[in-house]
Amino acid sequence: MVRRLAAILAADMAGYSRLMEADEAGTLARLKTHRIELIDPAIAKNGGTIIKTGGDSLLVEFQSVVEAVNCAAEIQRRMARRNSDVPPDQRIEFRIGINLGDVIAEEGDIFGDGVNLAARLEAMADVGGICISRAVRDQLGERLDVAFEDLGEQSVKNLSRKVRVFRVLLENGEAAAPAAAPEAGAAPAAGDMPSIAVLPMVNMSGDAEQEFFADGLTEDIITGLSKFRGLFVISRTSAFVYKGKTANIQNVARALGVQYILEGSVRKAGNRVRVTVQLIDAETDRHIWAERYDRDLEDIFAIQDEITTTIVAILPGRIEAASQERVKHKPTDNMAAYESLLAGKVLHHRSKPEANAEALRLLDRAVALDPNYAHAHAWRACVMGQCWVYGWCADRDETWRRVAEALQTALALDDNDSDVHRILAATSIAHGDFDKATYHQERALNLNPNDDLIVVQYGELLTWLGRPEEGIEWIKKAIRLNPYHPERFWNHLGRAYFVARRYDEAITAFQRISHPDQFHHAFLAAAFALQGDDASAQEQAGMVLELNPDFTVDDYLATLHYKEESDLEHHRQGLLKARLPTSAAVEPEPDMSSTGG
Repeated sequence: MVRRLAAILAADMAGYSRLMEADEAGTLARLKTHRIELIDPAIAKNGGTIIKTGGDSLLVEFQSVVEAVNCAAEIQRRMARRNSDVPPDQRIEFRIGINLGDVIAEEGDIFGDGVNLAARLEAMADVGGICISRAVRDQLGERLDVAFEDLGEQSVKNLSRKVRVFRVLLENGEAAAPAAAPEAGAAPAAGDMPSIAVLPMVNMSGDAEQEFFADGLTEDIITGLSKFRGLFVISRTSAFVYKGKTANIQNVARALGVQYILEGSVRKAGNRVRVTVQLIDAETDRHIWAERYDRDLEDIFAIQDEITTTIVAILPGRIEAASQERVKHKPTDNMAAYESLLAGKVLHHRSKPEANAEALRLLDRAVALDPNYAHAHAWRACVMGQCWVYGWCADRDETWRRVAEALQTALALDDNDSDVHRILAATSIAHGDFDKATYHQERALNLNPNDDLIVVQYGELLTWLGRPEEGIEWIKKAIRLNPYHPERFWNHLGRAYFVARRYDEAITAFQRISHPDQFHHAFLAAAFALQGDDASAQEQAGMVLELNPDFTVDDYLATLHYKEESDLEHHRQGLLKARLPTSAAVEPEPDMSSTGG
């Protein structure tokens, strides 16, 4: 037996049994992916040694409390970002406890009170949170960019003495949360414009299958409100962070940066539906309007219109309520088609191959039930487009043809559907038709100025057009609209900064991506090279070639969509300066700038 002083990190996965019961193979696969891509590299980077694992748990030894806490904070922050687009009941989340104490080491394992206390601290932590002992807190001092909340003396199971416990506060003095915390500076700034978040409708049907209906109704209300220019509406992604949680309304409003919250419930039984909603002034925590709708299911679109019309009439300035600029019409008379659409959209947001396949099946069913349902055709194109982008299809050319066909059908049926124009703009960019892309992008923006996907795509288009400074502002607006935005928003922002020759900010944006691919590393290599940091450029270039030994500058640039030749050449020079191979047959000339050649 050998005794030594060690920093011990104990981590345990929350809800492991429930997740395994629901989807054993999927849970194990996702947990393995998190281990390979995030957890194990974070432990190795911070000098930790994994002592043992128990399927849903980890015991790790560190020689430094700074490294132990730094590792825990990195894991929880990055897991929160990874979970931002994952339904709450499918999230893999951890509790972490850290102690500094004397341990007994024997045959690759460690034992003793120091280990036991770390496990007890883990059990005290919030899901997504970290608890540490006083010994750890005293040793940390002010070495890390985190704050602490003193939880006082706590009774600990199987220990006679009480233990002083501290909670680690990761973001702006707030405790780590199960859902992704808004990035620093990303809280929406709505200015004088009334701002609102629509929280996910609670499914009161007692039937898990009706979750799709409740979520879809929430999304439709968000979309309806988004079409009013004088209203700042938080995106679906950020609102759904609070699905299934009992949250303090004022805290939610503060986190999302809004003045008003709409919450409610939906109960669907047969051909009847009951929708209950209430509008809350978050500052005063006062209900300013509430209503209950007991209607036939066929009246669901009328209910949506009444809710949105009432809200925009109530809020300050009456934000264009009188003009009702959007064209009101009933999207479909077929409720089965509508429900298939709702379920398909929810599955699409999961961005998984199996979910994509099921979403496409549901969208196929929706258009079969109602061939004149424009929105269903648009979302069918969107789902197939996702399949094409990620390579989840056997024949990419045929899939692309079907995307274009579905979009033309949707456009012919309804020229006022913002999603139709958003997707048409994206496909036009891919084909280098910038005039057509601009037309459809601006049309989408006019139809729905608060849709974060439309807003961020406009910033992306402006970047390709050679107007990156304007693009940066639109992408930042999308981040304000959706504080819990997908990681790819950082990709869009990094590209815009790069084209604007603002390399420091480009690097910072790209480094916020949790699991970069070869293309992110290529951008970073070019940015570091043009900044003059040759060592970092070479490191990133090495990562590119490690991920894709066949990488060439010519092939990579062919995937980009610069309109201006000067922007393409600027990118090329950055990649060549990073000494990435130009083509399979031709190597770039050595860069002699650092040697005076």
